[in-house]
Amino acid sequence: MTEWKSKATKPVMDEGLQYHIRCKKGDIAKFVLLPGDPDRVDLIGAEWDQSRKVANYREHRTFTGKVGKVDITACSTGAGGGSTASAFEELAELGGETFIRVGTTAAIQDYIQPGDLIISSGAVRHDGTSKYYVDECYPASAHYEVTAALVEAAEQLQYTYHVGVSCSAASWYCGQGRKGFRGYDQSFFVNKVEDLRKANVLNFEMEAATIFTLGNLYGLRTGSVCTVVANRITDEFTYGGIEKSVRVANLAVQILAEWDEMKKVKGKKYWVPSMWPKGKLIQK
Repeated sequence: MTEWKSKATKPVMDEGLQYHIRCKKGDIAKFVLLPGDPDRVDLIGAEWDQSRKVANYREHRTFTGKVGKVDITACSTGAGGGSTASAFEELAELGGETFIRVGTTAAIQDYIQPGDLIISSGAVRHDGTSKYYVDECYPASAHYEVTAALVEAAEQLQYTYHVGVSCSAASWYCGQGRKGFRGYDQSFFVNKVEDLRKANVLNFEMEAATIFTLGNLYGLRTGSVCTVVANRITDEFTYGGIEKSVRVANLAVQILAEWDEMKKVKGKKYWVPSMWPKGKLIQK
């Protein structure tokens, strides 16, 4: 579509298509996985029982289908807070209620190995985007149910994982304490890795803080699971193992859906995840 008109305050295309993700009502499930890389959407969808491509525009590639009996969507965000926020806004507008980031990350604690998983309980808000939504003192925290479901999924799949605070950076190079072009640096980021390590931050990534902040502001559930591909302390980079975070996220969605059903059966507004019977949803 090369020509169309809309109000500038909230652009919407014909048939209610959202401007950035090019999806409309009925395209998006309540459970949404958010990889950064568009190619990762295909990898996620390949693990589902049913899968169809909905849209592919800019950095946003979207599939919807079923994992087990649960309706699910995967939409790539691109790298960083800006494009992530645009996708999140539009996915929420179309009915997304639970959002799980699925990605890769660099550890900044020496005991975390490439191939391990990091489940983020919260994030340092260096994403450069969330500060335009709310005061910078407002915390970026994952929803406890999503975090519990990700932990349960990792336990069932017997993957090594770590739970803690991540740092969402606005830049892959200088924003994560790497030197820029021709060795460019500034004193305020030279010690960034060491300062965060001393604060017991586990890792760098680029989207969790935006997702967590918007989720809390809008009353939506959020979480994050990332495969470690690098360790900045040991200076090791080993790319691989992304299928682990994909499988954990897909299984966590099924666990959350089951918990949601049990809440209805028990007639409780708040249901304790520890009541979940372990081992029920183990997959290949």
